[in-house]
Amino acid sequence: MSKLIPQSPMKLRGYLFSLKGRSILSLTLGIISAIGSISPIFAAPPRNPDTAETCDILVAGGGLAGAATAYEGLLAGRTVCLTEITDWVGGQISSQGTSALDERETQRSLLFYPRGYLELRRRIEEHYGRLNPGGCWVSYSCFMPYDGHKILFNILQDAAKKGKGTLKWFPNTVIKELAITPAVAGNAVGGQQIKSAIAIQHKPAANTPPVNTETLSQTIEDAYRYENSARFNKTIIRFIPKPHNQSNSQPKGADWYIVDATETGELIGLADVPYRLGIDPRSPLEPSSPSPSGDAYCTQGFTYTFAMQATKEPQPHQAPSFYQQYAPYYSYELQRLASFPLVFSYRQIRSVRPDRKRPSDPKQFPIYPGDISMQNWTWGNDYRPGSAQDNLIYSREQLQESGQLQSGGWMGGLRTETLRKGEENAQGFFYWLVTGTTDSQLGEGVKKPNPNNRFLSGLDSPMGTVHGLSKYPYMREGRRIIGRPSFNQPQGFTVWEVDMSRTDFTADFYRQNLSEEEYRDLWLAVGGLNAPALAVGSQSVEDTKSRSRATIYPDSVGIGHYAIDFHPCMTNSPPEAPGNTEREGTRKAQGQAYPFQIPLRAMIPQKIDNMLVAGKSIAVSHTAAAAYRVHSFEWSAGAAAGVTAAFSLEKGILPYELVDELPSREPNLEVLQLRLQQNKNPIAFPGTSIFNSSWQNWK
Repeated sequence: MSKLIPQSPMKLRGYLFSLKGRSILSLTLGIISAIGSISPIFAAPPRNPDTAETCDILVAGGGLAGAATAYEGLLAGRTVCLTEITDWVGGQISSQGTSALDERETQRSLLFYPRGYLELRRRIEEHYGRLNPGGCWVSYSCFMPYDGHKILFNILQDAAKKGKGTLKWFPNTVIKELAITPAVAGNAVGGQQIKSAIAIQHKPAANTPPVNTETLSQTIEDAYRYENSARFNKTIIRFIPKPHNQSNSQPKGADWYIVDATETGELIGLADVPYRLGIDPRSPLEPSSPSPSGDAYCTQGFTYTFAMQATKEPQPHQAPSFYQQYAPYYSYELQRLASFPLVFSYRQIRSVRPDRKRPSDPKQFPIYPGDISMQNWTWGNDYRPGSAQDNLIYSREQLQESGQLQSGGWMGGLRTETLRKGEENAQGFFYWLVTGTTDSQLGEGVKKPNPNNRFLSGLDSPMGTVHGLSKYPYMREGRRIIGRPSFNQPQGFTVWEVDMSRTDFTADFYRQNLSEEEYRDLWLAVGGLNAPALAVGSQSVEDTKSRSRATIYPDSVGIGHYAIDFHPCMTNSPPEAPGNTEREGTRKAQGQAYPFQIPLRAMIPQKIDNMLVAGKSIAVSHTAAAAYRVHSFEWSAGAAAGVTAAFSLEKGILPYELVDELPSREPNLEVLQLRLQQNKNPIAFPGTSIFNSSWQNWK
């Protein structure tokens, strides 16, 4: 038994007493977590569905990727069913609370974004009379999360009217089961299709508090159970394809498409398609990896955001009962960041004086009573587990051990206890900001109390919750599919570090940590026009220059640009342990990236032919995912999924058939790409060419 469980009867009784007040299931999960194993959890047998809903496109996940998928599907005149575990659309800009658009300066200055993302920016500006009503300094647009939902939902409704499509919106809904056709003999990577999906929608039971009263950790397990509870009444929904009038002579393709746009790759885990999780093994394609063998448990940290408001007078602040457990973690992180005004204005989402002149030094930002800040801080409300005992997103082995891969056993694929601790960590961070005098990284004498602030909570608060935390944590990384075998990646297509990083691969680290053959393969991958000479031996590695652009994909269907930005897991468990450090080497790959593309092959999973993946769960490596995760990228990937699904239905062709002959010409792919561009959804940045070496200006 783990040393985390007290061994003596007296200590064990004290341990159990400390858990007093938690549910039996929560207690069980807590003990299981401490022991380090997972006992199977089974849902009650399903009753017959209460209703059936038909769709052309079923989108799981109402974040930016899911909303963008729906937006393009609606403009194409399709019936789109959109499910979301919370009651808000928008993900990062709403239910996750990170309503500060992450954008790179060059792309922003050109406004080179998909049409729907530009419309979102335009409507934010129209709603507030300015693009940055918060006056934050991290972004050109910081705003209220509840407005993010309202604005985006109106955009979807208008798209349905304009395109004559039908939007079927299912808030507070999770996908529970998928009916998948049997595997086809001899077809190891495809041939199956999703024929129907069972979902559970919940609403408050009679005489109970409204949704968003309790935290996610308190409700998530109930949300995935079929039976009604003291808390929720459930509606069981069966999603099926919308009937189509097709003659036998018409191409078959698929009857509908299912898009996984969830924050953690839920359908990927539920459908059990091949995927990766966490750190990839070090290789010539992922040369900066901190691990020779990889680590599925070390994913990027997740964050429960919250909003706080400056006040004229000091406020009373009550220490949470659990504060001392998390206090050893909190820090301003770096001396240059050790300033409360800097942290407050970093993601300020409301300013009572929006026309004030902003000083160049964020430490000098004035804070006025009534100003509101959203908090998302690495050594603050980030929660960063990295072991098999506390990882948030269960690996395939953990899913199998817990029974979640059995029929009816799916419970969302997350560790509830870690969600709970992430919530506590965030609540404790607010208390540290307003009362704390210690700093885990900078020592004593740096942190001063800031009592003139209050924690905003209530259904009318920025986060729209009684408890004040975001409805769902901001997720930086989830399950990532492994694409189908490709002409240059027979083990399965993936976008790797070398495909978009600006790292200097001549550094000693790569010579010392890769074999001579691997080091040569690295340079074959980044050599660009110089690689052929290296390949035939007429040029040495030392004489080979790295290309100054990202990989150019013949099947690009979208774009993105952001730095490779890590919020690494911690070395020891629990993450908040005194003296804990970030996992050694996990920031090695951190740095700038070239403007990159979204290849269609990265959105097509193995096994299932009528499923597409959007958002952060496309086929990217751990390093690439650190750049392929921000707002405009999610929109671009979702837009590509929506257009591809509508196009595939129209042409009676399966998405993999658009790319299966590459590098040979793919006429249908060219038509799809032309449609994307005509619809003002860019698939390449201006000047993209293998001969263009001017990307150094894209900072």
